Amino acid sequence: MNKHLKPTTITGRINAKALELLEQQPEGIRWSELLSKIQTSDTNLHPKTINGCVWRLPNNFPGMVHKPSKGIFQLVKYSSTPVDAHKKQL
Repeated sequence: MNKHLKPTTITGRINAKALELLEQQPEGIRWSELLSKIQTSDTNLHPKTINGCVWRLPNNFPGMVHKPSKGIFQLVKYSSTPVDAHKKQL
């Protein structure tokens, strides 16, 4: 099991919810919308914790999540451009 997806930890729950939401949005989702949806799903989560987890999604899940453009998060499997090309642009 990925250490960033432990359901017993707060960050694990946030990461799991973020990945679930990204799965529902193949075209990707804006950072602010992703934060809002996670906060709505569990109002006990602190907004800054959610922000930190979402911001680190591409680093914690490099083979799963990428940012095709500024402020957009998307699952790699739905990317229309190879992820390596995105990294070269950055």
